Amino acid sequence: MTLLGLALAYAGFLALSLAMERHHEQVLAHRRIPARRRQLLFWGGWLLLAASMLPPVAAFGWGLGLVAWTGLLTAAAMPLALLLCYAPRVALFLGAAPLPAGLLALL
Repeated sequence: MTLLGLALAYAGFLALSLAMERHHEQVLAHRRIPARRRQLLFWGGWLLLAASMLPPVAAFGWGLGLVAWTGLLTAAAMPLALLLCYAPRVALFLGAAPLPAGLLALL
């Protein structure tokens, strides 16, 4: 459950960063983001971050689950911040890789 929450948090932060022109250009080499894509990335990122709260809360309950969720948010944001600085293309590929692993761990 924790791995799924971490994967959803990383994907949410990645979507939020790709909604910004600077990171979108770094990762995808496009000068401008269409307004529709920006809105989809923005709201999709927030939905993924909200969904990342559910696995730790389901595993640990509300009291400890929310604390674990804030730790997962930190653990997801730090590698993304470093990857966007030093290897922005790798950050994009790592955004989709943990999701199947997290879903398999759910089984």
